[in-house]
Formats: sequence, C-alpha cells, structure tokens
Amino acid sequence: MLTTVKNALKVKDIRNKILFTLGILIVFRLGSYITVPGVNAKALESMSSSGLVGILNTFSGGGLTNYSIFAMGVSPYITAQIIVQLLQMDIVPKFVEWSKQGEVGRRKLNQATRWLTIVLAFAQSIGITAGFNYLSQMNLVESPSVQTFLTIGLILTAGTMLTTWLGDMITERGIGQGVSMIIFAGIIARTPVGIQQIYTEQFVNTAKSEWTQSFIIVGAIILAVLAIVIFVTWVQQASRKIPIQYTRRASGASDSSYLPLKVNVAGVIPVIFASSFISTPQTILMAFASSHSDDTWYTVLNDVFNMQTTKGAILYTVLIVLFTFFYAFVQVNPEKLAENLQKQGSYIPGVWPGKKTQDYMSGLLIRLSVVGALFLGLVALIPLLASNIFGLDESIGLGGTSLLIVVGVAIELANQLEGLMMKREYVGFIRK
Repeated sequence: MLTTVKNALKVKDIRNKILFTLGILIVFRLGSYITVPGVNAKALESMSSSGLVGILNTFSGGGLTNYSIFAMGVSPYITAQIIVQLLQMDIVPKFVEWSKQGEVGRRKLNQATRWLTIVLAFAQSIGITAGFNYLSQMNLVESPSVQTFLTIGLILTAGTMLTTWLGDMITERGIGQGVSMIIFAGIIARTPVGIQQIYTEQFVNTAKSEWTQSFIIVGAIILAVLAIVIFVTWVQQASRKIPIQYTRRASGASDSSYLPLKVNVAGVIPVIFASSFISTPQTILMAFASSHSDDTWYTVLNDVFNMQTTKGAILYTVLIVLFTFFYAFVQVNPEKLAENLQKQGSYIPGVWPGKKTQDYMSGLLIRLSVVGALFLGLVALIPLLASNIFGLDESIGLGGTSLLIVVGVAIELANQLEGLMMKREYVGFIRK
C-alpha cells in the first residue's frame, strides 16, 4: 500500500488527484468543528457511549461529537440510495424505465436520490435533535421552540447536502469513492481518541494490581484487530476466475482468458448500507422519546433498531446478508453480462450462450454472495456479541464495523491507484 502511494505521488496527474482528495477531506474535517448555533454540544458527553452516537459519528466523520453542521454526515444520502435502488426492482415503473436509459436515466435517478436525501435529512435531523435534547442530562438546545428546531433542521440538512457534494467531487476529480472516503477519513480521525479511551479505562482508571488483566485485555484487542485485518484483506482479495473462450480473435491474440469475480462481490457497501438503514428509524424515534417513551410500540421499536441489543444485532446481521445479495446483483448484472459476452463472440466453456449463461452466472453469484454475506456478518457481529457478553465498552462493538470499512476502503483505494499506474504505463507504451 505505502509503496503504491509512493509511486503514485511521482506521477503528476495521480498526485493532483490525491492532493485534491486530501484538500476536500481537510475542508470536511474543519467543518466538523463548526457547532450548530443554539446548541450546547457538551450535553452529548452524557451519551457518548451510546450505540446510536457511535453509528452516527461514523457516518458523520466525527461531526456529531461537536454537533457540527456535518453532524448528520452522509447517512441520509446512503439511506436514500438504498430506497431508490429498491424502488427500481419493478416497484416504481418510472424508476425502472430510468434505470434502462443509460447515462440520462442515471442522472434522473441521482436527482431523485438527492430530493429524497433532503426529506430524510430534515426528518432525521429534527428527530436526533429532539431526542438528544430529551435524553441528555443537560439541555442540548439552549432555547427549545418550534422555530429553533426547524432552524437546526435546515442547517443540518444543508450540511448533509454539502457533505454529499464534497463526496461527489472526490468521486469525479479525486481518488476513491467519495462517500466511502468521507466515512474512512472520519474513522481514521477518531482512532487516536479510541486508543486514548482504551488506555484511560484499562490503566489510568485501574489499580496497578489489576494491570495484568488490563494487559491481557489490550493484547486480546490488538490480536483481534490484526486477525480481522488479515482475514478481511484475504477475503477481499480472493476471487473466482471464470474461463472465457473466444470464437474470433485478432491474429496473435490468445483465444481464451478469465473473468475474475471477487468472492465478496459487494465489498463493504452492505455494511455501510445496513448501519445507515438501522440508524435512520432510531434517530426518527428519538423525536418521540419525550412523549411516548413508556408506550409499548416505542419500547419494541427502540429495542429492535438498537444494535446494542440482541434483537438489533440480529436485524443488523440480516440486513447485511440481504444487502450483500442485493448489491452483488447490482454490481454484476447476469443478464447484461451474458448479453455482452454474446456480442463479443465469447462464451463460458460448457455453458450455452444467452439464457444458459445468465442462469449460470446467477447461480455463481448466489454461491459467492453466501460466502460474502457470512464473512461480512461474522466480522460485524462478533465484536457486538463480545461487547454484550463480556461487558466491554460499546465502542468496541462498533469497532468491528469501522475496521471492516477502513480495511475495505483501503484495499479499494490501493487497487484504484494500481489501476491508474497500469493505465499510464499502457498509454506510454502505445505512444511509443
């Protein structure tokens, strides 16, 4: 990874992309320290260990800690993406039609996603502000009123749209996928704070006679982190090579090649989707905390959409599994793949072109998605179970998800840099 970055910095075009990405991330980090007017950010300290605060802080790039203008982060945008993609599956005819119109249709769907993001961001921002104001020991909102809540909602919604725009700029002109890079940067920025928190809990606030146990716990955490990093890297890099035969090739070219499919086709997107999807109802529920906290329906829903409970952990895992299958077929469309192979005059040995190839690829994707879903669910669920069973800090439970995202995004970033370097070499070869 470091060697790839070092070599990439020597190339002007790639270096400009990297510097542009860093510039955008710096702007975002600076914005995460601008507190929303009329809010007492210190009131959040009483809930800093809450699972919801941890999730939202992940998607806000650490902006929730200061209740900044970027406190909502990209969570509403991710949720809107999920909803729009689901509606394309023969639910809304107009969306289905747009999905088949190529670039023009994609722009229309992106526009619909942004409008939905505004609605979700406003509802989510009002919910989280009202909920945290009720649950915090100190008043989060200094002068609660309808006008104040509406103003805060508008500011946080604007912050979400600005964050989304910054992510789009990274995707178009920088390195990596914009939304993933913002989440990645936020997690990395909070790493020193997490290390300090573990040190304080295990050594500063613990008697010297119990330091042996503290060393064991810290050692176990380090080993677990290393094991997860190695395991995630191994699975993310693993691929299934599908042999491809060509009926007509240029003279001197090989008449066979391979179509590589990653074992975890969906990458870390299902984890991001599941985390965002489970946090949205929880934040909206917070708006009803003051008036319905004792009602049965509120208690049940709050228990279901809380990742720190058994029901919430199960729902989280189920969502990861479902999104893994869903996004795998979004990434690799068997129908289009079979059609493209047929147009290129190529085929999979032992499989008839057309419908048979489509069915073969669908079955293969399902088998690969089973492995990918088990992998993602295992990595995300084990830390949560460890947190619930052994009574560890709740941030450790959410650390599995964060680590999975960091490693996944880092691998994708390294692959993109290698691809750009390889492309440059081929261009130079052609010019010569």
